[in-house]
Amino acid sequence: MMRSWIPPMLFVLCGLMVATGLFLAGSSGEGAAILLMFVLLAGVNSSLIFPRSIGVQEAQRRSAADGRPVIFWRPGCAYCLRLRIRLGRSARRAHWVDIWRDPAGAAVVREACDGNETVPTVFVGGRPHINPDVEWVRGQIFSQ
Repeated sequence: MMRSWIPPMLFVLCGLMVATGLFLAGSSGEGAAILLMFVLLAGVNSSLIFPRSIGVQEAQRRSAADGRPVIFWRPGCAYCLRLRIRLGRSARRAHWVDIWRDPAGAAVVREACDGNETVPTVFVGGRPHINPDVEWVRGQIFSQ
C-alpha cells in the first residue's frame, strides 16, 4: 500500500524544494507555478485518478455476473495511466485490480504474462489481453 504513494510523495517533495528555492530568491509567482505543476504530477501518478480497486476474487465474481472486463494495473504505470485517461468516464464500468494492493491479483497477472507483472492486463471472458488497444477495451466495456 505504502509503495504506491512513494512516487507522488517524491513529486511533492521535489516541488517543495524547488519552490522554496524560488520563493527565497524572490520569485514567488514562479515558485507557486512550479509547486502547482509538481502537485499535479503527483496527483496524476497517484491512485486517486483510478476507479476504486477491488480484490481479484471480487472482480472475477462481478465480471462473471455482468461480463465487464477486469483491468489489472499498478500505480506509476504510464501505460495504465494512458488507458485510464483515454477511457474517460467509461473506465468506471470496468473492474479494476491494483496488483500492488492485491497479491492474488499480482499472481494472476504473473500467470498470464509468463512470470512478469505486465500491466495493464485486461481479462475478458477469462482470457488475458496484455496492454490492449484502448478502443478495443472501450468496445468490451460497452458490449456488455
